Amino acid sequence: MTDETEQERLPKAFAVNGMGLPVALFTLRQKLYRKAKQEPKFRFYSLFGLILRLDVLETAWELVARNGGAPGVDGITIKSIVDSPGGAAALVALLREELAAKTYKTQAVRRVFIPKANGKRRPLGIPTVRDRVVQMAVKLILEPIFEADFLDVSYGYRPARSAHDALQKIERNVKEGYNEIYDADIQAYFDTIPHDKLMKCVERRVTDGAVLSLIRQWLKAPVEERDENDRPKRSRPTQGTPQGGVISPLLANIYLHWMDVTFHRREGPGTWADARLVRYADDFVIMAKHIGQRVEEWVDGTVEGWLGLAINRTKTRIVRLKPESDESLDFLGYTFRYERDLYVRGKRYLVMKPSRKSIARMRAELRDLISRRANSVPPPQLVGRVNYKIRGWRQYFSIGYPRRAHRQISQFTISRLTRHLKRRSQRPCCPPAGMTWYGFVTDTLGLDPLLSRSTP
Repeated sequence: MTDETEQERLPKAFAVNGMGLPVALFTLRQKLYRKAKQEPKFRFYSLFGLILRLDVLETAWELVARNGGAPGVDGITIKSIVDSPGGAAALVALLREELAAKTYKTQAVRRVFIPKANGKRRPLGIPTVRDRVVQMAVKLILEPIFEADFLDVSYGYRPARSAHDALQKIERNVKEGYNEIYDADIQAYFDTIPHDKLMKCVERRVTDGAVLSLIRQWLKAPVEERDENDRPKRSRPTQGTPQGGVISPLLANIYLHWMDVTFHRREGPGTWADARLVRYADDFVIMAKHIGQRVEEWVDGTVEGWLGLAINRTKTRIVRLKPESDESLDFLGYTFRYERDLYVRGKRYLVMKPSRKSIARMRAELRDLISRRANSVPPPQLVGRVNYKIRGWRQYFSIGYPRRAHRQISQFTISRLTRHLKRRSQRPCCPPAGMTWYGFVTDTLGLDPLLSRSTP
C-alpha cells in the first residue's frame, strides 16, 4: 500500500494538519489512528510515555493558551504564567516532572453559572490552567484512538467536524424523505454521566493504568463554588464530567458513541426502521419516513435503561417536516420548516434559518453590551466590541436562509448604537453636518452592519 493511498484513506482531521501541530506529533496521531482503525479490538497499554513527550506537553500548553479562558480556583491566569520567571517552559517542565514521578494531583474545579435562554443557569466547571494543560496532553493522545471508532453520525466536539455539517445532514435527510423526526433532549447530560459506566467505555480501548488514573482524578475532582457570602464551598461529584473541562467533550462522546453503535445494530431503529441518526454531543435527532412508538421505546430503553441517563420529556417531541405541515424543528440554533414560495403559487420549500430564540438571544447580548455601563467607553472601542460580537454571530449563521435574520440584527444594532451615542450627555458624539447617523456609525466609526455581507 502506497503512502498516497494511506493518506487518502485518512479522514480530514488526520490527513490535513489543520491544527498546526508539530510534524512529529501530527505523525504520531496518524499512527495511533491507523492502529486503532486496523485493529478495532486492540487495547492500548502503553500511552503514558507518549503523554510525557516534551512536544506533546508543549503543544498542549500552546493550545490551552490559544483558547484563553478564565483562571481556576488558584486564580492563576495564562498571562501570569507567561509573565512568571521561566514562563510557560517552567510550567511544562514542572508538569512533566510531576507526571513522571506520579506526584501530579488535580486541583479543584471552579464552578460558575452562565444564563440559558429559558432563564435557567448552566453550570460550568473551570479547571486550573495547569490541569487544562495535562488534560489537553491526554486528549492529544487519546483522541485519534477513539476517533477511529466514532461513527459518521456524530458531529459535536470532533476535529474537522462542525455544527454546520450536522445541520446540512439534517437538511439532506429531509429532502430525501426522512421527514418524521424524533427530537430528543437528554437532561443535564454532562452532569449525569455515570462514572463507572464511562470508565468501562474508556477501558475498552485503553488499559494503561496511569492514563486511567488521571481520568479518574478529573472525574472525581472537588467542585468549588461561592455561597451568598462569597465563601468557598466544596463538594465531590459522584457522576458527570465538568462541562468546561478540556477532556470532557471527548469523554462525553465516548459514552454516547455506544448509543450510536446500538442504533445501527439489528435491534436498533437504524436497521428495522431504516432511520437515520444525527448527533451533536448530547443533542440528537432520529429521522425516518415514519416514527412510531417503537422508536420512542428504543430511546427510552437505551438512553434511560441502559446508559442510565434521563430524557427531558418537556423538550422531547416528534416533528413532521412536510410541505403540507406547519411544524418546525429547532436544532443547534437553527429552525427547519416549510414556507410558502412568494413567487410560485401553491409551492412550499424547505427553509433552514436562524431560530427566533437565537435572534432574541443575540439582541439581548447586544442590548447588554450597548448599555449605560458603556458610557465611559470611547465609541470606536465600543464599536470594535460590537463588531467582534456580530461577526462571530454572522459566521455561525451563514448557511441556509439567514438574510432576514441578518437584516434584523443589523437594524437593531444600528438603532441601539445611535440611541447610545445620543444619550452620552457628558461626552457627546454626533455626526458632522450633512452625514446621517447610519453613515456615521458605519463609515466613520466602522460598524460592520451584517446586512451588506449577508447571504441569500
